Amino acid sequence: MDEEIEIPPFFLCPISLEIMKDPVIVSTGITYDRDSIEKWLFSGKKNSCPVTKQDITDADLTPNHILRRLIQSWCTLNASYGVERFPTPRPPICKSEIEKLIKDSASSHQNKVKCLKRLRQIVSENKTNKRCLEAAGVPEFLATIVSNNESENMFDSSMSLTDEALSLLYHLETSETVLKNLLNNKKGSDIVKSLIKIMQRGMYESRAYATLLLKNILEVAEPMHIMNLKSLVFTEVIQILDDRISDKATKAALHILVNICPWGRNRHKAVEAGAVSVMIELLMDESFSSDRRGPEMAMVVLDLLCQCAEGRAEFLNHGAAIAVVCKKILRVSQTASDRAVRVLLSVGRFCATPSLLHEMLQLGVVAKLCLVLQVNCGSKTKDKAKELLKLHARVWKDSPCLPRNMILAYPS
Repeated sequence: MDEEIEIPPFFLCPISLEIMKDPVIVSTGITYDRDSIEKWLFSGKKNSCPVTKQDITDADLTPNHILRRLIQSWCTLNASYGVERFPTPRPPICKSEIEKLIKDSASSHQNKVKCLKRLRQIVSENKTNKRCLEAAGVPEFLATIVSNNESENMFDSSMSLTDEALSLLYHLETSETVLKNLLNNKKGSDIVKSLIKIMQRGMYESRAYATLLLKNILEVAEPMHIMNLKSLVFTEVIQILDDRISDKATKAALHILVNICPWGRNRHKAVEAGAVSVMIELLMDESFSSDRRGPEMAMVVLDLLCQCAEGRAEFLNHGAAIAVVCKKILRVSQTASDRAVRVLLSVGRFCATPSLLHEMLQLGVVAKLCLVLQVNCGSKTKDKAKELLKLHARVWKDSPCLPRNMILAYPS
């Protein structure tokens, strides 16, 4: 567009300061470009008008057809200056159409299949449709299908209704409010229990979607809900990690453990489900360690689990545990190094035996801790390394197993 052309100021969106292609009016009477105001309202989680600062009481956006036609006419008149006329935007899906679709689906299996196919099409079009689907109660509708476990009723030749509903529910990217509503459903359907069943017996893709959804739901759960999680939740989350069905599912399962292990007796439940050995096996896998985020989360989980006696016992029962944790120090990230030192401090403080201290010396743990004190590392990490070295200085400091150059770095 030629810089000399003067654009009428009311053609510009107050947010993006660009020409509006789909002008819409919010409840305060101000017009914005649809894409900009939707990002403001839905992605930014704000509910105030950017211009007036008043609350937007109604999320419905009214198309400003008159202004849009004026902008299109202006673009046509200035085409010789390189101004392109934008096409008339497609109207977003109507909430009443969605509600009718859901209502009609109850009449037969065929209508339910047709409903899910239409919802899939609507979800794939744009984010506006996703918000409309949410307002029309689609997440609750899909959660009901998932909770009813309609695995015997087929959506197509390869997927059940449950599988398709689960996939749609994940791709809806529902808001925090709706996720909380699904978790605290008063109608008796337990979404967490339903997802765990799918993680147990579903096909690989559905197990992955169930894990990703469980992560999203537990992120908005109240502490009491997290503390009351059944042991089966931990068993199935750890099974997902052990099976490694996909990178996304693995990271989602690690996220779940990071979020829920600090609460109540959840550390003990995770240890009983075999979490410690699975974390160590993951850290031993070079392909898993190619992306630093995975090892970081695994080390955070291991640190949380080693804060209880059962976790430390399981850690020491694994023959490769100390060597694996030691290896990750200064090789992954600052976070991973800090958590690895914390793990070693936990076992060194509470489980120290002559054989364990000798093993740590032989495996290079003491030398690595001395190295931590010498390099540019976080002060908290250095403090923990220094604490462990001082704790067992009598055994380690004068040992012939400690390299000569490290003796000088040993804290006095």
